[in-house]
Amino acid sequence: MRRPSRRHVLTSTVAVVVWAVLTVVVGVALFLADSRTVSLASHDTVLRPTLDGSVVVRTGPVLPDLRLDSGSRIGVDVRLGKTEAETTDELVQRYAYIASQPEGPRVRVAGVLGSMARDAALRGGAIALVPLLVWAAVGRQRRRDLLRAGRSWRGAVVVLVVAGLVVVLLEPWGEDDEPVDAARDWVPIGEWLGGSVPLPVEIEDIEVRGDVTTTQTKRLVQSAVDTYTKSKEWYAAAAEDAADLELRQPAEDETVVLLVSDRHDNVGMDEVARAVGDAGGATAVFDAGDDTSTGKPWEAFSLDSVTAAFEDLDRYGVAGNHDNGTFVRDYLSDRGWTMLDSTEGEVVDGPGGAPLMGIDDPRSSGLGSWRDESGLSFTEVGDRLADVVCDAEDRVATVLVHDANLGRELLDRGCADLVVGGHLHVASGPEQVVGENGEVGYRFTTGTTGGAAYAIAIGSKIRRTASVTLITYRAGRPVGLQEVDLQTNRVFEVGEYVELTYADEDRVEASRVDRVQGSPVNR
Repeated sequence: MRRPSRRHVLTSTVAVVVWAVLTVVVGVALFLADSRTVSLASHDTVLRPTLDGSVVVRTGPVLPDLRLDSGSRIGVDVRLGKTEAETTDELVQRYAYIASQPEGPRVRVAGVLGSMARDAALRGGAIALVPLLVWAAVGRQRRRDLLRAGRSWRGAVVVLVVAGLVVVLLEPWGEDDEPVDAARDWVPIGEWLGGSVPLPVEIEDIEVRGDVTTTQTKRLVQSAVDTYTKSKEWYAAAAEDAADLELRQPAEDETVVLLVSDRHDNVGMDEVARAVGDAGGATAVFDAGDDTSTGKPWEAFSLDSVTAAFEDLDRYGVAGNHDNGTFVRDYLSDRGWTMLDSTEGEVVDGPGGAPLMGIDDPRSSGLGSWRDESGLSFTEVGDRLADVVCDAEDRVATVLVHDANLGRELLDRGCADLVVGGHLHVASGPEQVVGENGEVGYRFTTGTTGGAAYAIAIGSKIRRTASVTLITYRAGRPVGLQEVDLQTNRVFEVGEYVELTYADEDRVEASRVDRVQGSPVNR
């Protein structure tokens, strides 16, 4: 086998270097020229990458623009567009709540920029191959002929014509008016507010750019800063308290799942729920729906937040009645959630190897293959669900629904160990049901994780008791529940660990389960 000549090695090396350089140059140019429209902070938002290391939020003609350090060489220009907020005051307060829990928007923006960078790199690499392929296709002799022809007067004319076409296309003589923003200076937010509001340390470095018009909105911004501070402190303190709760700890052969439901856009409770889950040894999360108030794209900030909070756990979910349409299901599914749809009898291998089924609430238009059948009542959907669960090859350990009453019929038939849901905003159960076949099952409803009194729970604190529940699995079936409640005065109530017993106890290893009677934790 002949070894490649030194000339061939040198040519190949030069080609690779040229391709890499062109890929970087073209890729960076494409990256900086690109933009994406996403739903962010309840707005239709245009993201455009920059290389100035700053995050610039352009809020429009009324509110001041904001700027902060991105922490890297890559920056981003965030231009907020349409929103469904009815008043400016409502919008500004919403900004404060979302900003107090920034992980969801941060992960969302970082993910979009990462996707843009990957796309630009791929396109840059493909475009960079074109001149190299043309160079190789032309061949050495033809290149020499073209170079010789280029030195003639005809070649010079061709070069001039091409250069003229490029100039005409680029129109370098065109001038745009200087942006209004160019006449404004960036000033620290504390200076812009005139020192009238104490600022949390984490926002002191934010800069503001505004004119006389935005000066009239300072009252709104001051109110938002106050809301931000209260919300940040309240939920951070609650999460810190949750980390110290004395919860039942799982044995080596047990798996714990955190059950959340009815968050209703309250992103503040996400870090609290995660802290409870960590304290109880949870490695997975069940989301029983109603993450939003309307199921519209403007509420994607809530879905980004719950995704970021539980990103490293196994995640399973269904849509609630307020998660209208398919947006919530599709959005969470695209971000790694296993969204259950058992209308075709699909059984999922759930946490701890426990067979898992579930469907969206019938009132959310998320019934998969049943959606096309109009006029199905809640009871009829429950009967359909009972049919598919009872027809499963193996006994189903858990059925996850939004409203646990949807599982009434399947429990009456004795086809599942546990049906869990939310919807009522108050906890109920576990209620033992002995099926017609003699099998024992349980129905349990967890309270509202968002502390929601109404369909939307955005606020600087919870409006009613906020609840999560820890479900323990052993040998492929649920064996215990422990509810954890957070009161409006930021006092935790740790419920007793309730053991779930079955008629066929030989299917569960006999073991003594410690019961933990919780008491209020004052902070």
